[in-house]
Amino acid sequence: MSWIADNLGLIAQLSAEHIRQSLIAVVIGFVVSIPLGWVAWRYRLLRGTIVVVTGLLYTIPSLALLILLPTLLGLSAFDEVNLIVALTIYAVALLVRAVVDGLDSVDAEVRLAASAVGYGPARRFWGVDLPLAGPVVLAGLRVATASTIALATVGILVGVSNLGYLFTNGLQRRIIPEVLAGVVAVVLIALVLDLLLVLAGRLLLPWARRRSRTSGRARARLA
Repeated sequence: MSWIADNLGLIAQLSAEHIRQSLIAVVIGFVVSIPLGWVAWRYRLLRGTIVVVTGLLYTIPSLALLILLPTLLGLSAFDEVNLIVALTIYAVALLVRAVVDGLDSVDAEVRLAASAVGYGPARRFWGVDLPLAGPVVLAGLRVATASTIALATVGILVGVSNLGYLFTNGLQRRIIPEVLAGVVAVVLIALVLDLLLVLAGRLLLPWARRRSRTSGRARARLA
């Protein structure tokens, strides 16, 4: 384990790059998925097409996508923008379904009540629909974040520096602690970001916890 102690600076630098690349992709993917998910939920005729097409994006092999994107975007194969775009595509593939499911979970009577008190479509979406869909969307966001952090390591295969470097370099030089350091760093980043998302959910969606406790008490009384 002396290799890890001697290379903490390198691990920290690669971790910072890895987090930055992953977070940019997740944020952009989330922003893109909200309107796409709303369109799929609002217009039933388009739902199947949007959900299936975005879902199929996740089946594209990551290495193939990273090789194809430089040609489509006109960028250098070593530009990290290619990796961020690829990660964003995979994030959208996961998040659109979560947004649709989240909006589906909102009680129709709540929407009617909001409209009855004067909420217009836009105000109702941002003030009622999306907040109440929040727990389901958050669950999808947590999955997308963990997936993005794991997938980002593939970027090293096309020359984009991040924690994937520890895997390839460690395997080539047969330095097992280097590979283990990369694995542990990726897992820790995923766990920390997931915990932050959970905490953010508790702060921003307090009604979800109250509803969960109420449902739990109701089930206990019925039992």
